Amino acid sequence: MEGAVRAQTADPGSPESNAAPAPARETHVFTAPEIMCGGCLKTIETALADTPGVDSARANLSARRVTVTFDPAVTSPELVVVAIKRAGFSAAPLIDGGDEIHAARVGELMPRVGVAGFAAANIMLLSVSVWSGHASDMDDSMKSLFHWISALIALPAIAYAAQPFFKSAYAALSARRLNMDVPISLGITLATAMSFVQTMRGTDHVYFDAAAMLVFFLLIGRLLDEQMRARTRSAAENLMSLKALTATVLDPDGAVRQIPSRNLIPGMTMIVAAGERIAADGVVQDGVSEIDESLISGETLPKPVSRGDRVHAGTLNTAAPLRVTTTATEDNTLLAELSRLMLAGEQTRGRYVRLADRAARLYAPAVHLLGLSTLIGWLVTGHGWEIALTNAIAVLIITCPCALALAVPAVQVAAISRLFGQGVLVKAADGLERLSEVDTIVFDKTGTLSMGEPTLALDQPIDADVLARAAGLAIVSRHPYAQALVRAARARGIPFESQLGVREFPGSGLAFDTPDGEERLGSALFTGAAVTDPRHLASLWYARPGRAPVGFRFEDRLRSDAPETIAALQAAGYRIEILSGDRADAVSDAAHALGVTAYQGGVRPEEKLNRLTALKSQGRTTLMVGDGLNDAPALAAGHASMSPSAAADISQNAADAVFQGEKLGAVLEALKVARRAHRMALENFGIAMLYNIAFVPMAVMGYVTPLLAAIAMSTSSILVTGNALRLRTMKLSLDRVTASRSKQS
Repeated sequence: MEGAVRAQTADPGSPESNAAPAPARETHVFTAPEIMCGGCLKTIETALADTPGVDSARANLSARRVTVTFDPAVTSPELVVVAIKRAGFSAAPLIDGGDEIHAARVGELMPRVGVAGFAAANIMLLSVSVWSGHASDMDDSMKSLFHWISALIALPAIAYAAQPFFKSAYAALSARRLNMDVPISLGITLATAMSFVQTMRGTDHVYFDAAAMLVFFLLIGRLLDEQMRARTRSAAENLMSLKALTATVLDPDGAVRQIPSRNLIPGMTMIVAAGERIAADGVVQDGVSEIDESLISGETLPKPVSRGDRVHAGTLNTAAPLRVTTTATEDNTLLAELSRLMLAGEQTRGRYVRLADRAARLYAPAVHLLGLSTLIGWLVTGHGWEIALTNAIAVLIITCPCALALAVPAVQVAAISRLFGQGVLVKAADGLERLSEVDTIVFDKTGTLSMGEPTLALDQPIDADVLARAAGLAIVSRHPYAQALVRAARARGIPFESQLGVREFPGSGLAFDTPDGEERLGSALFTGAAVTDPRHLASLWYARPGRAPVGFRFEDRLRSDAPETIAALQAAGYRIEILSGDRADAVSDAAHALGVTAYQGGVRPEEKLNRLTALKSQGRTTLMVGDGLNDAPALAAGHASMSPSAAADISQNAADAVFQGEKLGAVLEALKVARRAHRMALENFGIAMLYNIAFVPMAVMGYVTPLLAAIAMSTSSILVTGNALRLRTMKLSLDRVTASRSKQS
């Protein structure tokens, strides 16, 4: 997908077209891989707000992207990139493969973590030898040798491994701002430089181990965050990957040629073969077939189409060739509109700013001020520069936000590991945090509450011989109803044989010649069945000579644990709604079976999006659970979102989490883990704050050396990690949702 998504102008036939034309606006998406925290979002958005011609700018933390709407007559994508770079961040227009940046950053961090860990472990071994109780037995030359060996290990290792922090700090300082990497870089640099000077002077105050260990722990936190970000991808970008790249067109002179789909114009005639995606919206001119139209209705069953029926770009022709006259192409197709809806949904999602990022806005300058005050204070009181600088370094190291940086990632890793064991894959970096805040859950029906495949209804008496003969015809077809009939016969242990010479009529059914006459399996019209009850209309009919046609009714069965899962969610205080593109009567039956009072069928993608917007305006935080392409905009717009593993790729990419298997209870488990993870993240923040309250004053007063500061800092990291690991084996229950939760953002 291209990085530019042009905004639509007014319809020429609308009343607005009689007024002065509105100025053209363009919306472009840019990658900004150096976005690290909530402060970065604010810096970029503020910088772009001051850029002439920019109407709006929204930075996305989890995707590290910036969406900008501007007047092309005043500014351009190049000028937007310049504005972002002036704010201290690299940027580029989003193009195909832009998400490879995340994978590249993970690939860059992995060897740095290895180098830092190797260096820290070896330097610590040398430091233990020097600082152990037998240090008095070691002569000065041996201590000096150990210090020089430590320097030879630490200097190149730190210079290489700490580059992500150094580059980030340099970019921030170049833009005259501070971030959390500035005190980290300063502490690492000062500790390393002072240790090197002390090594040259032959003194004992050498802290290479502290600097190397600090780099190691911080790189682990950065790597965990990057690995989660690398799995996220723009839903709008993935949706456009469903667009057919080429189209076969029939010219007026009868010539057939292939052209890029972007060159299609309304009025052209396309030839769409069976198994091909339709390249543009249009009307069927000739042919009878079936279309997989799940992105429109969410219904997994193919839709029969013939002359005069409308078809849409991105849908799949499953049965027979069609001739289609194009009516809307490129940016005007329904597929492009869905992409715009998802892009809008991603940007209107409330940004969940982590507590660590909020604290970082004041944390970084406070750390520098405290370190400088410590240095000046010790100098003013008559102490030498060495003691003053040592105490200042200790303050910088002990206040470096290692525990604070690991507080959320450690909990996320433990939570994600537990959920993975339960068949739930959390994709979004802040997905757990948003799942913990929801108070309303909106379910799609087909493929979400239900299995998404037809099964033969059990409440109809069907003779075993009839089912066997029908299955013998059905086995040659890939139609969902035919396959369901075959599964039903096998499930009941009814033997049948595949018939040779079965003819398939697309959109109608199957026919087979026997000595007694023709047997047919298909629609009521095809088999000559008389339909009298439209409410319980059979979906498939079998007819043979001398016998009345027999109807087979199919149903989309609910997931086996759906009733108990919905009941548990309602008992916990969640508001439950069902929004589905399926038939109203099917949705009503499912809602009554599940005890859900708020439901609606026949809902289109934009209507789902509007409903989520309405819920948000009521102060509710919504979890959207869906599987179809028509659910993708709503999945992107929901405060949080989940999708089953059998969902369309675009829905899985739009969702924050994907659950495996046939059990809906995965949604319940995800909410339990998310809410507990939220509390444990707060506990970790408390541990980090108590650590600072206890040790920072001691460091300022000179009671903590840089080495002890590094040990205290490492201990705080171990504590928050150990606390997080408890989540993997804890027995969890779903606490009742309170009304106040809906007011959180």
